[in-house]
Amino acid sequence: MPEPHVLVVDDEKSLRDFIRRNLDVRGYRVQTAANGLEALALITTENFDLIILDLMMPHMDGLETTRRVRETSIVPIIILTALGEENDKIRAFDLGADDYLTKPFGVEELLARVRAVLRRSSWREIPKGDERHVLQRAGVTIDLDQRQVTHHGQEIDLTPTEFELLHVLMRDAGIVLSHRDLLHRVWGPEYQDEVEYVRVYIGRLRRKLERDPLEPELLLTARGVGYRFTRE
Repeated sequence: MPEPHVLVVDDEKSLRDFIRRNLDVRGYRVQTAANGLEALALITTENFDLIILDLMMPHMDGLETTRRVRETSIVPIIILTALGEENDKIRAFDLGADDYLTKPFGVEELLARVRAVLRRSSWREIPKGDERHVLQRAGVTIDLDQRQVTHHGQEIDLTPTEFELLHVLMRDAGIVLSHRDLLHRVWGPEYQDEVEYVRVYIGRLRRKLERDPLEPELLLTARGVGYRFTRE
């Protein structure tokens, strides 16, 4: 299996070098860029499995870079934030970022986030004996073999995390799944209290699937508990 190809984008050279060294020695192939413009130039010529992206950079910041990347790619993005950048972090999630790290962070936290994001972005094997390769609920069809989603016949582009969240909800349609259960099943055991992840991703799915995201008919809220996919 080829080593994961990672792009690290940060205007602080010491941080770029810190991340590159720690990923290099663990078998990752790493390239670096000092700002969003350099990153976009690399993305047009290279295929990356993961982008680690600082929010505050000159020339082009992480928010604009995320927006432009998402115009053409679903490559996973981990954003790097400083304390006090809570609003920018939420904006980055809304633009399509997959995860975040708050500076300063240690090696183990970095590696855990990288492993978790790459795990979510990889195609999941269907368990033996599970014949539900295609799920159909309320006009939404999810094809697990092709990793494809259609809504009333129209193909919907989803990121890997959006796809997995929708899959989990549709598989248990009609059942309320708690925030913690969704975090564990979609994001992994490393995630316990990041309820905002679920809220943001449900919002993203609603914008792509619902006729009116403010009055959802498919992805329903169980207030204070979690979410469920409607029964037909």
